[in-house]
Amino acid sequence: MIAVIQRVSNASVVAEGRTTGQIGVGFLVLLGVSNFDTRDDVAWLAKKIVNMRVFADAHGKMNVDLKNAGGGILLVSQFTLHANTKKGNRPSFMDAARPEVAIPLYEAMVTQLEFELGAPIQTGTFGADMQVSLTNDGPVTIILDSKNQTTE
Repeated sequence: MIAVIQRVSNASVVAEGRTTGQIGVGFLVLLGVSNFDTRDDVAWLAKKIVNMRVFADAHGKMNVDLKNAGGGILLVSQFTLHANTKKGNRPSFMDAARPEVAIPLYEAMVTQLEFELGAPIQTGTFGADMQVSLTNDGPVTIILDSKNQTTE
């Protein structure tokens, strides 16, 4: 499972002409689910996202997590994060999970992020053509891959 986390001062997503999610300060999280992901990946990644200390403390250092910064989460599914570009110029998406696998894991991620954050999160529309708008604050962009976990 891959997550691209962008620290934002605001973000929104529009699908089929209507806004499906929007936040002020917080994280826009683009989530790619692969054929090899499980609920263990969801649990690890959600905890890592919510506890990521990239907001400024009283001294201006990135030392505050999302919850203590009072931020929100906008979660958007993005299968293209699993693009394989090794051969040719047309990306292959063979590692991206099909909807029957990806949707339950995406929904589990919504639930787990809400649990970890202690508040509802905002979402896009799974599988829809979406327009995502954001103001990246910093800019701060972090890429997490649940397959790169350590046991520490």
